[in-house]
Amino acid sequence: MKALSYLKLLYVQVLIATALGIVVGLLFPQTGEALRPLGDAFIKVIRMIIAPVVFCTVAIGIAHMSDLKKFGRVGGKTLVYFEVVSTFALIIGLVVGNVVRPGAGFNIDAASLDPSIAAQYVKGAASMSFVDTMMKIIPDTLVSPLVSGDLLQVLFVAILTGFACARLGSFGAQVAHALENVTKVLFSIIRIIVWSASVGAFGAMAFTIGRYGVQSLVPLAVLITTFYLTAFLFVVLILGTIARAAGFSIFRFMRYIREELFIVLGTSSSEPVLPQLLIKMQQLGASRSVVGLVIPTGYSFNLDGTNIYMTLAILFLAQATNTDLTFWQQLEILAIAMLTSKGASGVTGAGFITLAATLTIIPAIPIASLALLVGIDRFMSQCRALTNAIGNGVATLIIARWENELDTEALARELAHGPATDRRAHTPALGPAGAPAE
Repeated sequence: MKALSYLKLLYVQVLIATALGIVVGLLFPQTGEALRPLGDAFIKVIRMIIAPVVFCTVAIGIAHMSDLKKFGRVGGKTLVYFEVVSTFALIIGLVVGNVVRPGAGFNIDAASLDPSIAAQYVKGAASMSFVDTMMKIIPDTLVSPLVSGDLLQVLFVAILTGFACARLGSFGAQVAHALENVTKVLFSIIRIIVWSASVGAFGAMAFTIGRYGVQSLVPLAVLITTFYLTAFLFVVLILGTIARAAGFSIFRFMRYIREELFIVLGTSSSEPVLPQLLIKMQQLGASRSVVGLVIPTGYSFNLDGTNIYMTLAILFLAQATNTDLTFWQQLEILAIAMLTSKGASGVTGAGFITLAATLTIIPAIPIASLALLVGIDRFMSQCRALTNAIGNGVATLIIARWENELDTEALARELAHGPATDRRAHTPALGPAGAPAE
């Protein structure tokens, strides 16, 4: 009976589905490739709901701010935190790349690589300059972000709407209340969709293993292992130290959001769990206004896993092609990556596009060398997405703590006992005389 109660937990279902996907991909590669629509459909359905959820959450949070100066203060602290931690992640990637030297010994002749493989990614990254990214924040129309789903544009319109509501007094409060009712419906939709996560994880993992196969990992095993270990140490040591200073354990925090982390692992994207992180961070005691601002912004400006990957991968490609980089050239790479890393979303493969954008500005490293990483990027994106999701969750609690908008009692209680869904799974349903059963 206890085993059956565990099967009711979503993260257990996702874990089982992911394992089954690996088995199908290994034993029946063609079938695994054919199952790709299951994973793509789940991500597409989740992406459908993200724009309205973020819009309502951010707009409501700002509308309820009694002091609009608070928005500037919270926004400023958020961006400073993002820049410091993200830069630290970039530096760690450089340091590890220089110490471990995962690309040493490959002796790849760039002329022998097929330039057409990298060309498709370079084309997609050609316009990703910092100025272009900033200009793209402004949408063509007021409602187009809700159609296109561009997260930065959604944030822009939501902030304007929140300010407008705050300035309109009682009428603005009525509009905010209406948005709250809409948000209840949206989160109810999310709860329905999220139970199909196991199907999405099964299809995505079966496709990944079926298409690329485990054998594709062998030639680049040193790079993959180095990246995973570096990301793990970053989460445990860096984010863990930050979390401890704020009064909570990084391990208990990861246990609390394990459901979301397994979904990220199965789909290789942090985007499907954005709506759930909004809910979980509020359950942990962070105020709605802080959660609504930090989480969506972090999905574009606080991508720790992507940052570690970028500098580590750049050094790998330089070492693999025997391209010597001076100390000053590496500092230049760091400065460029600080700009190009901003604006990447949590979508699968976005980190690879950002890497391509960075390499187009660094002429010393052959752009064709990107072909070395294409076959393993799906596996690398899993680690990037996991690190990004954890980093954004920690950032939310830290900013809330700085603003004295973190209920520390709720935080301690939730981390000690786990999410309500877990507690319900292990609690027998009570009769009419007891607590209400679901």
